[in-house]
Amino acid sequence: MSAPTASAPTGRRREGRVRRPVLYVLASLGLLVMATPFLWMALSAFKSRQDLTASPPVWIPSNWTLSNFSALLDQLDMPRYFVNSLIVAVMVTVCNLLFCSMLGYALAKLDFAGRSKVFGIVLAALMVPGNLLILPLYVLMSGLNLIDTYAGLVLPFAAGAFGVFLMRQFMQTVPDELLEAARIDGAGEWYIFWRIVLPLVRPALATLTIFTFLGSWNNFVWPLVATNDPGKYTLPVALATFANDPNRTVAGGNGMLMAGSLLVVLPVLGVFALLQRHFTQGIATAGLK
Repeated sequence: MSAPTASAPTGRRREGRVRRPVLYVLASLGLLVMATPFLWMALSAFKSRQDLTASPPVWIPSNWTLSNFSALLDQLDMPRYFVNSLIVAVMVTVCNLLFCSMLGYALAKLDFAGRSKVFGIVLAALMVPGNLLILPLYVLMSGLNLIDTYAGLVLPFAAGAFGVFLMRQFMQTVPDELLEAARIDGAGEWYIFWRIVLPLVRPALATLTIFTFLGSWNNFVWPLVATNDPGKYTLPVALATFANDPNRTVAGGNGMLMAGSLLVVLPVLGVFALLQRHFTQGIATAGLK
């Protein structure tokens, strides 16, 4: 009777040794599939026009060139569009970190009348497609004379239901005894929120920062609707406008679009690289709950 028992762990180890390489191969294939469009875009940004129009397609540029970037800067006011995108994305991210964490703290740790109903409204807001709100938001911003302003681009996204839900779920894991001890010592709610709770939910803050900055930086529909002045265009709107320009082929063609797309992606990669440790910690922590 002992032989099958002894062979079971051996069989599981053998199965694990066979399964692990298969998982690595599948993960590598998945990574290759997801990274291929980005690699093509990044390499095409440095290709000459001959390489871009070559048949069959050329992956590695035969002559590396920065002409696409210089042509893009000549044809488009990229510094202005970059600053516009940066201002909007940073303001939206900061507002979400502040307001979503405050409301998440209230829903998780404060007892007030109607708390469950407020949380129900937050959950209901998660189910509403964002595109359905474009028209009422435009009417509201137009009535407030905020079209073609930074405030008009930021205020509709200053707090999101996903951010409130995320912060509330993480803040629920903070021990109530810790907060009660701080209250007994005379700490106010703002001190508890700012000095005790926020440092304990840094992974959630990092996660919210990445998602919010990414969503705001890549947002296309609302900046397109809420801006009529080209001076207020963000990078996605400016590139889309340039892509529909009939003179685009003469100006530089797809190489300029690839260069512009690479410039759009780089800030997001930078933010993720800075917050990667906290982000992965947040994913791991969420998996333990």
